[in-house]
Formats: sequence, C-alpha cells, structure tokens
Amino acid sequence: MTDFPVTDGGALAPVVAVSNVTKRFPGVLANDRVSLAFRAGEVHVLLGENGAGKSTLIGILAGMQQPDEGEILIDGRAVKIGSPRESLEYGIGTVFQHVLLVPSLTVIENLMLGAGWWRRLNRAPALARFQELSALLGVDIDPDAVVGRLSLGEQQQVEIMRALWRGEKVLILDEPTSMLTPQGVKDLGEVIRRLRDKGVAIILITHKLLEAYEFGDRISVLRLGRVVGDIPPERLAAMSEAETTDAVIDMMFGNAGDHSREAETLVGRDRHLRNVDRAIAPRLTAHNLATLAGRGECPLRDVSFDLWPGEVLGIAGVDGNGQKHLAEVLAGQRSVSAGRIDLAGQDITGDGVPERRRHGVRYVTDERLGEGTVGIFSVATNLVLKEIGREPYWRRGWSDWAGIHDHARDQIGRNDIRTPSEKTPVAKLSGGNIQKVLLAREINSDAKVAIFNKPTYGLDLQNTRIAHDRIVTSADQGMAIVVISTDLDELIKVSDRIGVMYQGRLAGIVENGPDVERKVGLLMTGVEAA
Repeated sequence: MTDFPVTDGGALAPVVAVSNVTKRFPGVLANDRVSLAFRAGEVHVLLGENGAGKSTLIGILAGMQQPDEGEILIDGRAVKIGSPRESLEYGIGTVFQHVLLVPSLTVIENLMLGAGWWRRLNRAPALARFQELSALLGVDIDPDAVVGRLSLGEQQQVEIMRALWRGEKVLILDEPTSMLTPQGVKDLGEVIRRLRDKGVAIILITHKLLEAYEFGDRISVLRLGRVVGDIPPERLAAMSEAETTDAVIDMMFGNAGDHSREAETLVGRDRHLRNVDRAIAPRLTAHNLATLAGRGECPLRDVSFDLWPGEVLGIAGVDGNGQKHLAEVLAGQRSVSAGRIDLAGQDITGDGVPERRRHGVRYVTDERLGEGTVGIFSVATNLVLKEIGREPYWRRGWSDWAGIHDHARDQIGRNDIRTPSEKTPVAKLSGGNIQKVLLAREINSDAKVAIFNKPTYGLDLQNTRIAHDRIVTSADQGMAIVVISTDLDELIKVSDRIGVMYQGRLAGIVENGPDVERKVGLLMTGVEAA
C-alpha cells in the first residue's frame, strides 16, 4: 500500500474534506454545516434518508453545486470546485446511479470524451491509460467494444474507469449496485477492495446496510442536512452486523421507539409469504406474449405466466432484458405482436389504458416524473390525472375544482403525502412523496391487478417500507400483483414466486423460500435453476 501522510492519531490524513458546508435551496436547507473527511485507502459509506443531504453534498464535490458557506479542502488546501471538469482535474471522479456513457460509441471513444475541443484525439496514450486502469481494477474489457452491447456490470466498470481517467485520488459511487445481478455486486465488491488497497479514497452512497457493512471501513449518517453520527473503522471492525444495524437506525431515526421494521428494510431479507389458492382460476394470464422492439430495446419473446388473486409475482433480471416491454404490455401502453392477455377469463389484449383501468388494472411506473405524473401540474390534478373528463370530477366538460381539491386533501391525509398544499406542483415534492401520489391514485378499492415497476428505486428506508407495506397489504386483501425490480432483496421480501427475465424471455419461475437467491442468480445469467 502506498505511503500517505499520517495524522497525530495515526490515521491517514484526509485527501478531501468538507468543513462546515452549508447549501440552501428555496425553502430547503439541504446541507447544514456539514463537516466530513475522506481518507486515502478507506471506503467511507454515507447513509441517510431521501432529503438527508447526500446528493447535494456529492453534487458539491462533483462541481455541480456551489456551497453557500464552508470550505472544500483537498490535501488540506481550501479550493473552489466550479465545474465537473475541475472536479475531475482535482482527481475526484463520480459514478452516478444512471449510466452516462454514449451507447453507440466504443469503450475507448467514451473514455476519450471530454478533452478540449482544440486537442487532437490521440488513441495510443488513451489505450495505455485504459490498460493501466484495467490492471488496477482487475477487469478484462475490449476497448473497441460498443458500450451498448456490454452488460450493465461491464458498463459500470467503464464508468469507474471514466471517473478515474484523470487521477486516482477520490472515487464517488452513488447507489452502484441498484441495477446489478448478485454476481455483479460481488464483482463490484472486488473492484472496490482493489481500489481501496491501492490508496483510493472511496465514497459509497447506498440505502442497503448489508453493503455498508460488507464494503465499508467507516460509516457516516446524515439526517435533515446534518451529520448526526459516525462509526469509525476501529469501532466498525469490532461490531457485528446486528450491532451495526442498531447503531445506524438510532442515528437515522433517533433513539426513541421500536425500529424493528426499519431494521427489516435495511437488512432486506425478511419474507412475507401468503397462502395463495392456486386451485381457483387465475386472475391474470399471459399467453405467449411477444413484442416488436425499436433500436436499443429488448422485445418480449414467448412470455407466459399465470397470476392468482392474493399473489405477488416478482420479476427479476438485469435491466434491459424485456422488463419495460412486459410492464407496458400488461398496463396496455404497448401492443403485442403475438399472444394474448386474459383478465378473469376475458380477453383484454386489445384494450388500451382506459379500458384496462375500468377493468381494475393499475400501473405504478418507475418513471415517476414524466410518465407517472406531470411535474408542472398540481398534486390535486395528478391525483385525478387518469380520470380527466369523467365523473365525478368533470361534468358536461366542466371541472369540479372544489371536489378535486377536497379529494386531494383527503388523499394527502390518508397517504401522508408531505406537500405544502394540494396546489403545489408535484415536481416540487421529494421522490418518496411523488411515489405516495402514484400509490394513492393507482391502488384503491377498484384495483384488481397492479403492476409495479421498480417501486422503491431511489427511495429512502421509510418510503421503501411504505411501498412494501402497500404491496403486501394489497395482496393480503386479494389483489393480484406483479412487481418488476432489479433489487433481489426487495423481491424476496414481498413476492410469493419470482420469475426471471433473460433476453426477452421468462427464463423460469421459482417459489420464494430457501436457496431462492442461488436459483434466481442462475436464471439471471441464463443458466436453468436446479
């Protein structure tokens, strides 16, 4: 391991630190006098709910936001990071949740992007740097491979190369495992350990305590914009997983009360299984579904399954294996090129969204803003968005705004939607509260079948638990539910059976129970589970 400056206490001196950093937005104090130090050769995990201030802090280090107060220190020297380019020049690389590579370009072409326009691109030194980083990360990727043809795990490895391209001082990983297979998570763990051992300071943002415990050397917790606690390496090394869970929950939610449900959400391995009566007729049946795909899409290929009342069928798989087509076909947003869908024995294949909605089919999309809601519209309008023009809130072409706002206030209270007013544009709400708006609109007494697409993606622990509770309660009340997710822990938590999409096909369906992780993992890689 490389030698680094050592403090009087024996710990490595910080390579990057923030001191009393404060950042305000209209009506929000995002960071409140945050002070943190990130050390070479250490994986520093940041935990906290949505709105705790993690993303703002990362945006400041990445040069995307400027602090209103406080300092950023690099090797003990105060600096201003005015842009993402300057952040990279200081040796701070960030890998965001979503892949930001250009899918039509090759690996090496993506890595060469960002140089000054006046500079002639030189492939030879770029290839030398690529080989150097490949050895550092322990990965084997063809530099001339088209990025769009790589697996998601391989694309993430390229993202890490891009983040380290101009220096190997600090690497920020924002929810890096959210789209990976179990094997992909293990591979990422190996990469993280190799970089740590080479002296890179790693900042890891995650909602999963299992990952924080497995990968982290130090854990810091943010709440309401402030740093509320820290578990240093010597203490973390001596703690069990259960002790770590208790300590983190106390910091995130305070010492009062029973936090067993938050612990279940953090650990993510409890199962809620129902006694599904499969002797009766299925509520929903998919017969040999197939779709046509545009460029870069994965079509459905001969997908069939049955779904019974009171059952949750989880759909796992690496993102991009046909899950989006499946969700849209079931919701009525996409036509099939072959196959049939039956709802309670009735053919609804040709029905669009309005007809399926009248039949009791509901869809909770993963694109909360844009597809699920209209950001500039009020909370009240979004709560009745799919009923526009129909009674009871529209009569003879006139809007009953008093009734719409009464309905919104009722739903805001019932679903604990945190909003200044029912008239607030929905885009002003946090991700968790936008999800509550969707759940309030879609999951009601008229719903018979619900399709959830990544229902907790990007949500904090409490909002994740709320979404899981809504799924479980709805199934307990007899609703038939499909949950599509790239988070295997989530599917284990809520599903009775788990199917796996692989290259547009339903590779198999397994019962939830012992050894389900291994069986699903095999199906996700194209190997039939025993």
